[in-house]
Amino acid sequence: MDERALHDVHPFPADLERRPDPYPWLNDLREAGPVQRVRLRGGTEAWMVTRHRDVLAAAADPRLSSDPRRVAAGARLLGTPASPSMLTTDPPDHTRLRRLVSRAFTARRVEGLRPRVRELAEELLDPVTPHGHADLVADFAFPLPVAVICELLGVPFADRAFFSRQSTEMLRPQVDSAGVAVAEAARGRLRAYLAELIRDKQLRRTDDLLGDLVTAGEENRLSDDEVVSMAVLLLVAGHETTVNLIGTGMLLLLRRPLRMAALRDDPALLGPAVEEFLRYDGPVMTGVIRYTTAEVEIGGQAIPAGEMVVLSTGAANRDPERFEHPDELVLDRRDNAHVAFGHGLHFCLGAALARLEAVEGIGALLRRLPGLAPAMPEDELRWRPSVLRGLQALPVTFEPVVR
Repeated sequence: MDERALHDVHPFPADLERRPDPYPWLNDLREAGPVQRVRLRGGTEAWMVTRHRDVLAAAADPRLSSDPRRVAAGARLLGTPASPSMLTTDPPDHTRLRRLVSRAFTARRVEGLRPRVRELAEELLDPVTPHGHADLVADFAFPLPVAVICELLGVPFADRAFFSRQSTEMLRPQVDSAGVAVAEAARGRLRAYLAELIRDKQLRRTDDLLGDLVTAGEENRLSDDEVVSMAVLLLVAGHETTVNLIGTGMLLLLRRPLRMAALRDDPALLGPAVEEFLRYDGPVMTGVIRYTTAEVEIGGQAIPAGEMVVLSTGAANRDPERFEHPDELVLDRRDNAHVAFGHGLHFCLGAALARLEAVEGIGALLRRLPGLAPAMPEDELRWRPSVLRGLQALPVTFEPVVR
């Protein structure tokens, strides 16, 4: 008998990322057992890993591939990118691709960006503070990381509305062939836009990350498709998760005015607070997908070769075996080994930049907007229709300040 038939299959809720509190479903799944069979949106079945220690072990296991092309299960994944990127490759290709851009995200280089991030945050808030009301997503959480990644890559900030629309369409949950077609069309438009931008940089050299990728292409370290795929990944990943981190972090503080006041009074607490936002309700909530290239045992469960496995970040970050009081927001949590940025070879390349932007961004909001309060009931807030978790808007009021 096929061992998979012995497992109940848990349908993955189509609206999980858009629920005000999606964690009860993930907690129930983890309590049912460390590895569970789930039916993803679109009908594909996969194994979901839910315990913190198992997610760490699986993320570091070379038998779990990131490349959907290596196993038959990958063909069943809707919306698989046509060209490989760092997200969908294994060593040695992953090593080669990551090495080409990793120097732009070293701790020292990212720290060197802090004054510019702080300056951008102040510039965004200058026109906001006199009004006494704002949408923290549209007016701040979105344009701040977009401005940073545009400067880093060498992408015109004026085109942000275009590439934001394409990014949104690419990240919508793909539940049917129509959704796949929408996502693929958006990816095609974004690739065409970046390909044209790269052609311009081939003629007019620029001192930015896209300029570095152009040089790598000319030195045959990257193919033309790899240059464009890398640009798409860096542009989308470079702003989407940080937008959501800042927005969700501010919502968590608006729910807790006393803790927001404590952070305003002691900015040194912002670093630990951002780590807790990532653990408690991070942007990458569902998890990351891997493929078994050989039989693997995870949490006592044998998983055959050629299977899709989801490493559930959200479930792992609420694991009571790893975190004390996991369903409580503890802003000064000392032992906070969350997996919001992944683990192992695919640990998020932009983690340090995302942390810096969140600390500086949230710090600026608390410093510049006194009397922050929600401008609408929380049950009227809407979460984005995306595989990442984040708010569509966060209206607030505050005391107007005129400089």
